[in-house]
Amino acid sequence: MEEKEISRAVISRLPRYYRYLGELNDEGVERISSQELSEMMKVTASQIRQDLNNFGGFGQQGYGYNVRHLYDEIGSILGLDKKHNLILIGAGNLGQALANYVNFEKRGFIIKGIFDRNEDIHGREIRGIRVQPMENIEQFMKENDVDIAVLTIPKTGAVKIAEQLASYGIRGIWNFAHIDLNLPENIKVENVHLSESLMKLSYKMNASGKEK
Repeated sequence: MEEKEISRAVISRLPRYYRYLGELNDEGVERISSQELSEMMKVTASQIRQDLNNFGGFGQQGYGYNVRHLYDEIGSILGLDKKHNLILIGAGNLGQALANYVNFEKRGFIIKGIFDRNEDIHGREIRGIRVQPMENIEQFMKENDVDIAVLTIPKTGAVKIAEQLASYGIRGIWNFAHIDLNLPENIKVENVHLSESLMKLSYKMNASGKEK
C-alpha cells in the first residue's frame, strides 16, 4: 500500500501536541477530548481530529483520547522512541547553549562530540564533552554511530562542511548557519533561521498596532 504523504503543516504541529500531552500526562490527566485540547492549544477541534486521523485517529467517540497512549504514539511518529546520536559543529555562544540544554537528552538526542575550527578552545570541555578539531570529524563518525549533525557556524563554509558530512554518511542536519542547505534527498535537513522567527514576531506586533 502506498504511504499517505503528510503535509508539512501537520508535521509542524506534532511536536506541539507532544509537548501539551506530556504536560497533561505529568499532571495525571488520563483522557482528554479534542474540544478540551482545542481550548488549551488554540487549534480548532476539527483540525486536531484531522491531524491525528492522518496517523490512525487514536480517539474514541464519547471518550476522547487516552493521554498517555496518544503521547507515546506521537512520540513514536516523531521518532522519539529511539536514541539519536548528535555531533555539534561550532562551539561558539549558540553551540554552547545548545550543548548545555539538558532537555535534548530527555528526548533521546545525545550529543556525542563537539567540533570547532578555533584552536584556542580545542580540549575545552562543555558538559563533559571535549571540543575537538574539525579534522577529527570523519574518524569520529567512523567510530561512533552518529545520526545528526548540528551546525552552529557562520554561513561561509557551511555548504562545504555539509557536503563533507553527507560524504561521511550523516543522515540529518539541524542547520543554524544562515544559509539554506540543499543536499541529496536521503539526507534530511532542518534549516533554522532565528532572525526570521524574530521578524515574524515583529510583523505580528506591527499588524496588531495597525488594528488599533
